[in-house]
Amino acid sequence: MQQYAIIVAGGTGTRMNNAMPKQFLPLQNKPILYYSIHAFVRVFPDIHIVLVMHKDYIKNVHAILIQFKDRIDLQIVEGGTTRFDSVKNGLACVPDNEESIVYVHDAARPFINTQLLQSLQKDCIANGNAIPVMPINESVRMQTSATQSAAVDRSQLRLVQTPQVFKSIILKKAFLQNYQAAFTDEATVCELDGATIFLSKGIEENIKITTPNQLLLAERMMLTWEVD
Repeated sequence: MQQYAIIVAGGTGTRMNNAMPKQFLPLQNKPILYYSIHAFVRVFPDIHIVLVMHKDYIKNVHAILIQFKDRIDLQIVEGGTTRFDSVKNGLACVPDNEESIVYVHDAARPFINTQLLQSLQKDCIANGNAIPVMPINESVRMQTSATQSAAVDRSQLRLVQTPQVFKSIILKKAFLQNYQAAFTDEATVCELDGATIFLSKGIEENIKITTPNQLLLAERMMLTWEVD
């Protein structure tokens, strides 16, 4: 069964307050985006990598490719105005008549590992999809008005991570829908198309780097992170 990793890297660096998008910022002397690509290729050597990029930064991909000793199977696709449009553009690289597995991953999540990818693959094959999630350990409240709030039972809540993994026939069918504001990730797109979403165990290290403080945290994490 063929596999594809659609890595969404369409950001422009707004929240990072940097002229360069976060996925190209250095983390232990390599671009952040390098680590996600490296993890997929290490675990699944025959995987097809599809990078979805903002058109203004496609030229920067060379700085990532030179970090790899061997050639990797990679396509670059221009991103859209929304995440939905960007993923849809990436899905155009997945043949309609091919039975395959598609991973959709945030470029700003560099801390994915072999155990996570292999467990997601296994769960997707068994259930048609697999979404990595983590329990919430802090108390949660919902603001009900400008001055009032209510406690929320956190035991039924989960934090969603990526990569979100789907059999291609499920994901490509779901993305035939018209865009809706309710589409916050690929799971919601598939759920609103009638799919039942399977929750798989995520990992605590799988943070998303979106702010300068999170980049500092990632630098400290990388000191003990094993990268082959």
